[in-house]
Amino acid sequence: MTHEFKTPIATINLAVEAIRNPKSIADTDKVLRYLGMIRDENKRMHAQVENVLRISKLEKNQLDISKDRVDAHDIINDAMAHVELIVADRGGYVNAHLDADRSEVLANDVHFTNVVVNILDNAVKYSPEAPKIDVYTELVKNHIIIKVKDQGAGMSKAVLKKVFEKFYREHTGDIHNVKGHGLGLAYVKRIIEDHQGEVYAESEKGKGSTFYIKLPLI
Repeated sequence: MTHEFKTPIATINLAVEAIRNPKSIADTDKVLRYLGMIRDENKRMHAQVENVLRISKLEKNQLDISKDRVDAHDIINDAMAHVELIVADRGGYVNAHLDADRSEVLANDVHFTNVVVNILDNAVKYSPEAPKIDVYTELVKNHIIIKVKDQGAGMSKAVLKKVFEKFYREHTGDIHNVKGHGLGLAYVKRIIEDHQGEVYAESEKGKGSTFYIKLPLI
């Protein structure tokens, strides 16, 4: 869960630096936007503290996740907002192509947002160059497919097989900035399965990765 905290901390740091820029400080709209981001990320970190406690229950199969009718597109847009400053700071982009004309699912909005942020965060971390991330949605029968495609380092077939296992982390060689305990994708898998969905990935070493989340529509 450590990178669940590092992403909001990094965003807060970038927002603070942006506000301190003499050009920004005179632009009230810009300052208010950055302050809003700081407030949202702070709330997110508070929610993450709660999630760490929930995860311990998840491990003991004691987790009862409450679910409501939510719009998957709203969740995706919210999740993208959490990584946009970090992506922009590295000279990259995160673009949405939300083409599904139905997008209501039964989900826990906090956990579902965490799942999408987790996958986006991985796409950022495993992009040695400027992150280039595209998020798509489409309908397949009575399911929505969310596709997160990056152009980063990619994974070998051996790594792809184990990527959703708890505590599994790829040895990244020279990429020293990739830290964490390998809980992120194990958490993603448990949460999506609790939502009667599926999560899987396609990847090729050196050509990036694509993660798929398949959820039943209401």
